[in-house]
Amino acid sequence: MRRSRMVAVTGAIALATAGLGGLAASAGATAASTQTQSAARTYYVLAKSGVSAAELASQLTRAGAKVINQNTAIGLVTVTSTDAGFAAKARNLASVQGAALNRAVGQAPTAIKVKPDPVEKEHVFNKSRANGSTKVPAAPEGADPLDGFLWGHEMVEAFTARATETGDKVRVGILDTGVDGTHLDIAPNFDNALSRNFTTDIPAVDGACETGDCVDPANTDDNGHGTHVAGTIGAALNGVGISGIAPDTSIVNIRGGQDSGYFFLGPVVNALTYAGDSGIDVVNMSFYVDPWLYNCRGGAPEDITNGGQEAVAEQNMVIDAMTRALGYATEHGVALVGALGNNHEDLSKPRHDFSSPDYDNPIYNWDTEPWERTIDNSKCLDLPTEGPNVIGVSALGPSERKSDFSNYTTDLTSGEIEVSAPGGWFRDGLGTDSHRTNGNLILSAAPLNVLQAEGQVDKNGNITKLGRDLGTLKSCVNGKHNENTSACAYYQWLQGTSMAAPHASGVAALVVGAHGTGTTASNFGLAPALTRSILMDTARDHACPAGGVMSYEDVGRSAEFTATCVGTADFNGFYGDGIVNAVGAVE
Repeated sequence: MRRSRMVAVTGAIALATAGLGGLAASAGATAASTQTQSAARTYYVLAKSGVSAAELASQLTRAGAKVINQNTAIGLVTVTSTDAGFAAKARNLASVQGAALNRAVGQAPTAIKVKPDPVEKEHVFNKSRANGSTKVPAAPEGADPLDGFLWGHEMVEAFTARATETGDKVRVGILDTGVDGTHLDIAPNFDNALSRNFTTDIPAVDGACETGDCVDPANTDDNGHGTHVAGTIGAALNGVGISGIAPDTSIVNIRGGQDSGYFFLGPVVNALTYAGDSGIDVVNMSFYVDPWLYNCRGGAPEDITNGGQEAVAEQNMVIDAMTRALGYATEHGVALVGALGNNHEDLSKPRHDFSSPDYDNPIYNWDTEPWERTIDNSKCLDLPTEGPNVIGVSALGPSERKSDFSNYTTDLTSGEIEVSAPGGWFRDGLGTDSHRTNGNLILSAAPLNVLQAEGQVDKNGNITKLGRDLGTLKSCVNGKHNENTSACAYYQWLQGTSMAAPHASGVAALVVGAHGTGTTASNFGLAPALTRSILMDTARDHACPAGGVMSYEDVGRSAEFTATCVGTADFNGFYGDGIVNAVGAVE
């Protein structure tokens, strides 16, 4: 989950995103083509409470718009119009809660078309001393061959907990860039029947389409982020590679992110409402809502001056739509887990935002550069983490210290953090051989096609020098080297709160499995409030650092990274209720 805002996106890509959005049919959403006239723009219109999507769609049609999608669960209607002033006119309708131009509203890191994320792939910028040739640590008895690398599993006691619970009746939704359902460690647990892709590839953003209709199959991931998340949660215990926290849980791809890592509002809310309608128990959300670092109700003070009413309307729209979608999912039995963010920021006292909006808006003639924004925590939200019912997760390194990049809070009443979990910290272990090595990161599944596109694996399936430098690993059936790539699986190292959230989601899956009711996956479940309370109540307490202040200057960070921890061992701003614990959760 990138919060550093240091990844550069080209102006050509930025301009191309405005007015374009990939939408696929969802439960409660009408299937429709996203092809529009060359002069048409795509808009989201949210109905007021009590007004159905169908009623609103009819009114918008009469107003000259073309309806291309309806999400009946939350009343969100997607339309196209050639009228540049359409959003403002739609907001004047009595039945409309909000309307805004369709723009990218989230971004996951490590996108193929952008530079490597400096947080999640920090090891790319530093030559590591622990690469693919390193001796594989011994795995716990009965575990998979690469499980010795999974210090995060050890920290949350996942290997011990699986003797009691493996999550076999539980469904976990991966709301991300997709999941490689053919990966040897994912395939045994991948639910092809329930998996959906709610996006359409956009060539200007994602590169050339892989399919004729630009809609990827629901078992692919051309980015790698979502597959890494899925592996930590539910990689199969099958004698290959790694095993997940909940190694028998069903993995459901509810893709809401583009190949390039962008997230559009329509696919995200469609994925959330689909999760509620399809019996998914837990949804992992390792992304953040864009183009605003924070979405502020009524806008930040500078937004009217620099962006006009549309800048304010867009943020109001994102808050309203996301709030409804998150609420709908929770009401329909879904426990929501979110990454706390990688901006090394006190979420209760946000710094000024110098990065939003993160690309142009040619329709509203906004400046080509972001403007400085004053963030008022009382009305500005980091979404989806600060949305309703979301379990916010901070990231820890192997030493159990808060990762330097991880967000935190000094307001213990704000509900910004619930728990902490292993997320990796490249700079951990100062003064030891582990400092600045891949072993401090999180190892998980990687799609072969992505590694080949990045040059880490060659066309024959062999790891290249670049791959060895980055620590890319390969595991084959029966543990034998095999040139047949279909008999082998690949793994990469990443760090971030994106990696912490799946550890918590995996433990949440074990909570549902151990304490839920029902006889089959279709009717099995546990109330999200109970999942949340058990996850938090059984987390292992961890006190603030001595003196309450953590400086990272000794590992080369600026004073801006220095963080203050407030609270007790029972609950504090670095660890929340503690480090998630699988043994406590299932017992």
